[in-house]
Amino acid sequence: MSAQKPNIVFIMADQLAAPTLSIYNPQSVVKTPHLDALAEKGVVFDSAYCNSPLCAPSRFVLMTGRLPSKIGAYDNASELPADIPTFAHYLRDNGYRTALSGKMHFCGPDQLHGFEERLTSDIYPADFGWFVSWDDFETRPSYYHNMSSVTQAGTCVRSNQLDFDDEVVFNAKRYLYDHARGSDERPFCLTVSMTHPHDPYACTREHWDRYEGVDIDLPSVHIDPRDQDPHSRRLQYIYEADKTRVTDDQIRNARRAYYGNISYVDDQIGDVLNALKATGLDANTLIVFSGDHGDMLGERGLWYKMSWFEHSARVPMIVHAPDRFAPSRVSASVSTMDLLPTFLDLATGGDHDAPVTPIEGRSLVPHLRGESGHDEVIGEYMGEGAIAPLLMIRRGDFKFVHGPGDPDQLFDLGRDPQELTNLAENPDYAGQVAALRQEIAEGWDLDQIHQDVLWSQRRRRLVSRSLMKGKVTPWDFQPMVDASQQYMRNTVDLDDLEARSRFPRVSDPAS
Repeated sequence: MSAQKPNIVFIMADQLAAPTLSIYNPQSVVKTPHLDALAEKGVVFDSAYCNSPLCAPSRFVLMTGRLPSKIGAYDNASELPADIPTFAHYLRDNGYRTALSGKMHFCGPDQLHGFEERLTSDIYPADFGWFVSWDDFETRPSYYHNMSSVTQAGTCVRSNQLDFDDEVVFNAKRYLYDHARGSDERPFCLTVSMTHPHDPYACTREHWDRYEGVDIDLPSVHIDPRDQDPHSRRLQYIYEADKTRVTDDQIRNARRAYYGNISYVDDQIGDVLNALKATGLDANTLIVFSGDHGDMLGERGLWYKMSWFEHSARVPMIVHAPDRFAPSRVSASVSTMDLLPTFLDLATGGDHDAPVTPIEGRSLVPHLRGESGHDEVIGEYMGEGAIAPLLMIRRGDFKFVHGPGDPDQLFDLGRDPQELTNLAENPDYAGQVAALRQEIAEGWDLDQIHQDVLWSQRRRRLVSRSLMKGKVTPWDFQPMVDASQQYMRNTVDLDDLEARSRFPRVSDPAS
């Protein structure tokens, strides 16, 4: 590694299912030339997962390197405690500028969690209003997903998400330009977190037309409603798939718009990469690309995320640093929980103190170097559709899913990549299932976790109700811009201002 500390640009897409990308699926019709270029010269992780297939819990795990049950990351209204160190804290403590442009779904009054700067607000609310209630599962809160994203899929001129992501990328590029022409000599870690291709499935005409004449695939796996596992039936209930008829044309429209939005994300990545190149920062910048979870896109009759099936749980992961790591593919199963120790190792060359709290994530640097590394993912889900903790263990070819009250699931993904055959009741695998159940019994107190979730839900429901009465004081992050320091102002000599704002600087011929 170079003795000079590298900059890190961490780019996130929201709800991007890894199996939709051509870098993972040669039959994919999705067009992503910039991601393809990153993958060609980067290290591609072929079996990367989130650790909780829902936005906020996944992101909190990603930032802290800790499992959801260890930090109370239960659902999309969970608060990440301010005293839990994130990768932004660790990098800042090691001399980095840390900035976030875009979504991270922080709930509560701490809207920075170690970031020195936050360049935009969040697209999602910072309060506890999106709570889950295991006490009253049958009542669907109004904020829950429904099937309108599918039935209304198509084109748009503008959307809430386009407004947000355009701002995210604009501010990220401005940050890079300001760093290049500024005087701060610290390395930086810039997180650029977009909300596309997350539903609703609506994309611009430009990106829709990129798939004109393309044979948009329909879901390849169909499960009869009578054969669905209990968690899948609960998911279909909460987003009303069990009572909404969708046509093949609507499904194709939803998938086409989703593919168009992936191409939109790819365009934005290209803009960020162009800014890095134009400023010369690309020479010492590591680029990491990943996401928070996937999208079922109608596979198995399921949509959105919230399950441990591959389309929902698998995420893309690329580390692009060709001067440091030879391009390669990693087949071992890893997770976004591993990013915190990886960022810390990349930033310091491994010369750093041990984390001040236990972390469950493990560094990916051995994989990046082509050495042997871990091949294991542990996941926990306690969000929408769950009625008890739902655990997942992925090792080697096998994925095991266990939740109290639900039948176990065991899939051999090497032989059965579409997860069609549940081996948990097969006598030939009884020993393997028993060992995994014993491991869970020894490693998790599921009754206590269940009680912790209930207590958390009840507290947050009360707090949410009470804070919406009378005068409301929002926690949402408010980006502040000091206009007195922007553009041309009489507090700075005009020649000096123009000189320091221009990049690259031009020397005076008379000097």
